[in-house]
Order: sequence, then C-alpha cells, then structure tokens
Amino acid sequence: MPNLSKRQFLKTFTGISAVSMIDIENLLAKSAQILAQKLAEDEAFWQQIRTAYNFTHDFIHLENGYYSLASNEVLEAYIQHIRDVNKVSSYYMRTRQFDDKLVSRKQLAELLGCSHEELIITRNTTESLDTIIAGFSWKEGDEAIMAEQDYGAMLDMFKLQARRYGIVNKMVSVPNHPKSDEEIVEVYEKAITPKTRLLMICHLINITGQILPVKKIVEMAHRHGVEVMVDGAHAFGHLDFKIEELGGCDYYGSSLHKWLGNPLGAGILYVRKDKIKQIWQLYGDMGFADDDIRKLNHTGTIPVATDLAIQDAIKFHQKIGIQRKEARLRFLQKYWTDKVRDNPNIILNTPKEITRCCGIANVGVKGKTPSELSKLLFEKYKIFTVAIANPKADVMGVRVTPHLYTTTAELDVFVKALAEIAG
Repeated sequence: MPNLSKRQFLKTFTGISAVSMIDIENLLAKSAQILAQKLAEDEAFWQQIRTAYNFTHDFIHLENGYYSLASNEVLEAYIQHIRDVNKVSSYYMRTRQFDDKLVSRKQLAELLGCSHEELIITRNTTESLDTIIAGFSWKEGDEAIMAEQDYGAMLDMFKLQARRYGIVNKMVSVPNHPKSDEEIVEVYEKAITPKTRLLMICHLINITGQILPVKKIVEMAHRHGVEVMVDGAHAFGHLDFKIEELGGCDYYGSSLHKWLGNPLGAGILYVRKDKIKQIWQLYGDMGFADDDIRKLNHTGTIPVATDLAIQDAIKFHQKIGIQRKEARLRFLQKYWTDKVRDNPNIILNTPKEITRCCGIANVGVKGKTPSELSKLLFEKYKIFTVAIANPKADVMGVRVTPHLYTTTAELDVFVKALAEIAG
C-alpha cells in the first residue's frame, strides 16, 4: 500500500481548515420535493454536503469503504463525549453507561428494523460474525458453506473451528457478472448436503461491490434446514433495507465506522430471537439468561464515547436520508464505471446492472498487477485506492469506494488516469 511521507502525513492534518458546519436541515428542506435519483446528479447540492466533512486535499480519497471518515458534526460530538466522560470517569461508567448504550441499541435496532432485544453493539463486523461462528455447538463432520469472495477474518474463524472440532468448510465462488439471481442461488444450493448447518453470505461483497440476492438465498437455505449468517459490513448505512426484507436471516453483522459514518470501534450483531439461546458466548459472563442477547456482549471496559457517538452518526445519517445517500453513492459509481467499461484493456469486476451494485466497484488494467496499479495511481496521480489480489475469486484490481464528499471532477481525474494507464 502506498505511504505518505512524514511531511505529507503531518500536512494532511495540520493543514485542515477550521471545522465547517452546514445547516443540513435547511439545505434539504429546499430539495425536499426532488427525487433522490435526480438529486444524486446535482453537483451543486453535493458540493454543499461536501463542506460537512474535513478531508485531506493531498490526494483523491477513493478508499472510503475501509473506514468512512465521520462528518464534522459527528466528530465534534464524539470529541465532546470523550471530554464529558473523562470529567467524571468511573462515575459515568458505574451510573450512566448502560442506560446510554441502551438508547444507542434501540436507535440502531430501529434503523435495522428489528427489536433491540435482537441486537448488540460490538466493535466491528469481524467480532460480530466470529461470535456466531465460534458460538455454534459444532460436531465433527458438520458442514459450513462460504465463498471465496467472503472476508478473510471470517474464513479464518471457520478454519479454526475445522481444526478444533473437525467441521468441513465448503468453498464456492460467486460469479462477478451473474446472468440472474437464480444463478447465484444455485451456486450455494449445490453445495448443501444433509450435514450442512450454516451458510455465510455477503449482503454486499466487499472486494467487488456486488449486491447478492440475500432473500432468495436465505429462503432456499431455510428450505434445506440450513441457517444463514449475513456479512453486512458494507450494506448498513449504504443500502436502503430492513432486516425483514432479507428472508428471515438468522444472523447479521455490520460495522458502523464504514457507511454509517461513526468513529472507529463500533459494529452491530443481530441474532434472530429464537436463535439466541443456542449460541455460546465467547466470554464467561453468566449475568444474563441464555436467551438474552446481552450474554454475547461481554468484552470488558470499552471506549464508551464511541458508543455515544452512534446516536450522533444516526442523526446525521437520517438528516441526509438513506434514499438520497444510496442514490448518490450509486450515481458516483456508475459515473466512472460507465466511462471505462468499454475500454478493452480495462477489466471491471463489478456487475453493470444497477440492482446488483451501489457505491463500491473494482477495476483492473491488463498488464498491471493490483499492487502495481494501486501504487501507480497514488504515486503518479495522487489517487488512493486499495489493491485486491484474489485469483480464487477471479478478482484482480483495485477497489474504488467514493464518499458523499467525492465529486464528479475527482472521478474525472480517476477516469483519465485509468485511460492513460490502460493505453
């Protein structure tokens, strides 16, 4: 991954101007009657939204999927939470933290469309899904199904269970350009046997941006008596959905520092109410009943200001609105991918259909390894992306993840750079 020099790194932060706050409510009130898809193309509108963020001007930041910086409004609130908690230290921890965390849980549950009794706040998606993988009562010979496109941390946790309990992990591969939902469903269904207990799928594949037909996969798996765990790391705060629309999935995890815009260190885990009792907690907290999801949430003393900031992140997220947000992110992705898709030397690893993708896309250039492409983009063109080299998943390229503050002018620079590199 390309690195900034020490001087450039310090300049990135010391050169930032004073915090800019904008009146989001007033701005949106003026655009209330404009359809989200139409507003997504309004550069003047999004230029104003851009001022709600402090970001570096030393390079074009197109790797927001790993960690999407918080808005100024959320960042300032977070810093104030740190100050407020620090003033009273243990007093807050012993008298307030659990009530405040409950408020955050309830707001998150409302966003997801579930009961707060089915949701806990974790530190990230990895912790959320690994809690489920490790919490299963596995027996030797049990089977789990996952894809080459799944996130490495969860694949590693399945490997650990295979070593520990003798389970069998069955790998499938999702086509980058499926012809239909049924083609994807069939990939998973063919791997199911009477020994299959758990199927893991992505809601939105992190390395390509492909949105999977979760509802159809879940319903198929349930017909075979197989439970489904969904990796929603890149979907929550990015796509407009409720958990009930996913076919009754059994488990769902996501990170809040990605598309919801919360400071680092918070995620969610949803466990369907009737599945909570069967999951073993990772740590020996015996203070909750077996069917109380809070039994899975014992991680000791935590940075509570991060949990408090969730309420601020949700407030900012709701001001903009998930429909507007999703429409803008999809518009930005389509804006640049449509301009390079017909270049014979450029390989897009993301589906073209708008229902199968949103803000994330992956692009490769013939003759360049992902690391070579990423390095060249940064060193010559000052564009930051991340290299993805996963030949088993048929993905060799760089992942591109714009943010709400990204402009079409910046994407034009990126398109020009790709064209020059591709020749």
